[in-house]
Formats: sequence, C-alpha cells, structure tokens
Amino acid sequence: MTYRTLDDAKDLAGKTALVRVDFNVPMEGGRITDDTRLRVALPTITKLREAGAKVALLAHFDRPKGKVVPEMSLQPVVADLETLLGAPVRFAEDCVGDAAKAAIADLDAGGVVLLENVRFHAGEEKNDPAFAAQLAEIADVYVNDAFSAAHRAHASTEGVAHLITAYAGESMRRELEALDAALGNPKKPVIGIVGGSKVSTKLDLLKNLVGKLDKLAIGGGMANTFLFAQGVDIGGSLAEKDMADTAREIMAEASAKGCEVLLPVDVVVAVEVKPGAVARTVRTGEALAADDKILDAGPETVARLNAAIDGCKTLIWNGPLGVFEVPPFDAATVAAAKHVAERTKSGALIAVAGGGDTVAAVNHAGVTDDLTFVSTAGGAFLEWMEGKPLPGVEALNA
Repeated sequence: MTYRTLDDAKDLAGKTALVRVDFNVPMEGGRITDDTRLRVALPTITKLREAGAKVALLAHFDRPKGKVVPEMSLQPVVADLETLLGAPVRFAEDCVGDAAKAAIADLDAGGVVLLENVRFHAGEEKNDPAFAAQLAEIADVYVNDAFSAAHRAHASTEGVAHLITAYAGESMRRELEALDAALGNPKKPVIGIVGGSKVSTKLDLLKNLVGKLDKLAIGGGMANTFLFAQGVDIGGSLAEKDMADTAREIMAEASAKGCEVLLPVDVVVAVEVKPGAVARTVRTGEALAADDKILDAGPETVARLNAAIDGCKTLIWNGPLGVFEVPPFDAATVAAAKHVAERTKSGALIAVAGGGDTVAAVNHAGVTDDLTFVSTAGGAFLEWMEGKPLPGVEALNA
C-alpha cells in the first residue's frame, strides 16, 4: 500500500497537527516506570516542531470506558515528556471542544500540547462520526504515529483520518517499512520463530505464516502441543491437548505449501518452575515422568535453529522459546537471540521481532539495539502477522 509520510507534508508552519501517539505507559504511584513509548514519539514531534507546526498530541490511557476517571488522566505524562523533549509541554483538560481549542490557540509555532485522555469520550471506541468530526475540528492535518493502536477502528485512529489530510508519523513509517521488509516484500529465504504458551491464541498467525515462510520454528508451550500431536511424551508439560488435530492440520498445510516446520529435538525439563531449579536435557521422544515439565528448548534444538537462520536472509520473531523469565529456562531464547544479533550486525540477516513477550525476551538477552527492528506493538503486530488489515493503517492509504 502507499501512504503519505511527513516528507510529503508541505507548508506546515503555523498549522495544527493532531498527532495520535501511544502514551499508554506503565505507571506506579503517579510516575512513569518505562518511558519507551514517549521516546518513540520524539522524532515525529521534533520534525513537526522544526516545520513550525503546532503539535497537539492525542492519546489514550488505560480503560476509562467513555467516562472521566481522574486516576486515568494523562497529565502525569507532561513532566517526563518535557524532560525528554527539552521544551515546554502544555496540558489541555479535554481533547476536543473549547478546552482543546484554547490550549492550541495559545501555542506558538513549534509549541506542543498534550490533550486529555481521548477515551474519556464514549465516541472514541465506538468510532462515532460526530466525535471524529470534533477531533478534526481542532486541527489542520492528522498524523498517526501509534502503530500499536492501529488495529483498533477508533475515532482517533481511523475516523478522523478520513476527515483531514492524514500522514504516517516517523515511528509509524519505520514500523510499516520494517514489516514490509519482513513479510510484505522480504528477501528470501524467510524464517519465522513463533513461541508462547498457547496454539489457540495464534491459530490465525500460524495459518497465515505457513503460506509465506520457507521455515517456521515453533517454541514455548506451543511446541509441547505440536510434540504431543506427533505422539511425543510430554509428561506434565503445559499443552493444549485438545488442539492436537489442529496442530496436525497446520503441519500438513505447511508441508503442502513448502514450509519446513522445526520442532524441538531436545528439551530442558524440570519438576519445578523456579529460579535455579534442578533441570536436565532429554531428547524428544524419551519417556518422561508425570511431573516432568518441558520448560525450554535444548542446545541441539538451538544449534539446529541457528543453522536454519544461517541459511535465511529474513527473520520474523514472535514469542520466546521457553520460560525465559525464570533462569535457567532462558538459555535457548538468549542463545538464539544472540545468534540472530550477530547475523544481523554482519549484514547477513534482516531481523524483525515484536510482541510483548518477545520485546522482553530480546531486552533480557541484551540485543534489542542489534536487531533490524523491534516492534513494541502487541496486538497490532500480531494481527499484521496474521494477515489482517489494520484500520489505522488502511485509513492512511494515499
């Protein structure tokens, strides 16, 4: 698809840019504990300020369900944003109407205002045309820089984009370019790593990927379900045994479409899931005790995966290979992540990773900055991998 970027925007001086950002940041005691989402928005804000635009930032926070909930105000974000931006940030007590208009009117060219939580209005999540029109009323142009909210057809992500000229922000542009490089128009061969606990939550993803990938490695609890479906003893491991037929269908579909599925050939098992638990590595197919739990992929599986990665030019990764939050069951995920990082740094691999657990896993491995792109979007990244259209992106179609 084609979409307008800020490079296409002309004569922004003195105009108001309504910028949809994702400031749904983690908070404790009224303080931000992780400012990643604020930092991601800085390039777009800076570009607009340098062009002389007035920047009105629009975001949601938590789930107030269309009502004003003071504890869910975005006002606590202002101080951190000012520090990161190195410039004053006004706060408007509403995102539409007189309060928003007055705050914007008071800005100089290049000024920034953060509008109050857009989800305080019931019309936001209903994508109410009247509310979308109120949003459009306060601005000259619209910029969507919140890929993580692009899978929602809300007034601030989809509705307003049809009413005033719409552009993709810098973060949105980077995300879309990375995703296109990973699945849209990738350098082949392409390998995917899909992990996580449940097959049932990633059915659409798996079915879409087997038609697009050359190789697919399955890890985490999902791998246990696939192993069980192949008649492998998994002891007391987490698995969706009622999904065995589905797992076999996915394997058959992959085979028919020429996608090689890589399942663990050895696994790390333990009786307890706790840091430093006594663990042992066994070949898949060996008999396990009823209380044995498969908690990570084994070293031979990792070596096989790394060899497969070496034969590919593009990698897309969603989900860890084991219970990486609990050492020693992080070994496979860390080893694979470091190998991916080395291949990427050498220029041999385009590596795109995304999804909450995946971001945490590559952070844990210390390789986030070494991959081609790490998407912080959860649901939007997953739905894009599933091949579903994203309303917030479709609305930017030029």
